[in-house]
Amino acid sequence: MENISLINGTFIKEHTIFKTLINALRENFSKTSIVVPQRHHHDFKNPSEKQDSTLLLMPAWNPSKEAGVKIITISPNNGKHKLPAIQGTYIYLDAQLGHVKAILDAKELTVKRTAAASALASSYLSKENASKLLMIGTGALSSNLILAHASIRPIKEVFIWGRSLEKSIRICEQLKEAPFTCTPVTSIKDTAPNMDIISCATLSESPLILGDFIQAGTHIDLVGAYKPTMREADNDLIKKANVYVDTFDGGMRESGDIVLPLKDHIISKTDILGDLFSLCKTDKFVRKNKREITVFKSVGHALEDLTAATYYYNKYMEQQ
Repeated sequence: MENISLINGTFIKEHTIFKTLINALRENFSKTSIVVPQRHHHDFKNPSEKQDSTLLLMPAWNPSKEAGVKIITISPNNGKHKLPAIQGTYIYLDAQLGHVKAILDAKELTVKRTAAASALASSYLSKENASKLLMIGTGALSSNLILAHASIRPIKEVFIWGRSLEKSIRICEQLKEAPFTCTPVTSIKDTAPNMDIISCATLSESPLILGDFIQAGTHIDLVGAYKPTMREADNDLIKKANVYVDTFDGGMRESGDIVLPLKDHIISKTDILGDLFSLCKTDKFVRKNKREITVFKSVGHALEDLTAATYYYNKYMEQQ
């Protein structure tokens, strides 16, 4: 036990190069060697908060190389207690001998790998000259999604909407040294029509992005809505867009943005055109034309966690 490395959130924050992490994800999604069982998703009662919490267990392994499991809790009301909604730990293992190699801060690992996965999808689905981005949501993912998208597209203007204008202003202040302008906004409807990319990471249970104010050519990155009862996009947007998911199983089983339109026969399973595995197995730019509306729905995948854990573990060991 004395040889277990402890990799905290500060190390992860300070040693993230999004382009490198995105390329590591691209490489692993193009392979078939990593085994990812279906994750355990358990909602449990939280009477003190009058809202359910969620426990996620996400294992993955690369035979005879590395393995790991992420243990995550999601408590939607944690903002009231000045705590992040996502808490957790990642246990990184030697897949040949079975011993624990490292324990990593799962909250920071999760936001980094999630942002990198969204940017990976965007590299296939957004316009190559995309320069305007709207970020909906002001949680821990917000600044990471902005920086990840900006690492693969020439983003020049960023706009941030949140239920708290104060939080939007704070994120803009955090990004004041970035090579783009950052502006807090008070209306999604007024801002969205002029955007190249819209990224949304919220705990919303009703749609925030409506099809009737999304213009041709926009790429929509949906990161929140991790339960079948949650939604960030309405049926109109899902119907008019070309839709992709991080994984077919997770996307069609866990997120209301996909589950509910399927249930209501707004779309069928054949309308989901691809996932990160199929996208990364091609070197081709997938977007068909400049007017196409694309949607990428992410619910998270254990391959992303194992890839990120390996990335940060290797960086950590280089400094020992």
